[in-house]
Amino acid sequence: MLCSRFPQEPARHDAKVEKVYLHPKPVDFRKSIDALAALVELDIEVAVLDPVFFVFLNKSRNRVKPL
Repeated sequence: MLCSRFPQEPARHDAKVEKVYLHPKPVDFRKSIDALAALVELDIEVAVLDPVFFVFLNKSRNRVKPL
């Protein structure tokens, strides 16, 4: 699912993930996908539509949320 700020493109099942990023700070899991996308662009400084995978952890680091 893409961020609503960007034009919707069909999902590419053959797309290869080039990198995996782990967000360095705990994240409130109640945040929407748009808020997580903003964190990626501001904190990690990577475009959301690049072929990369983002992983977020909660404060106790016992749950993950991928983007």
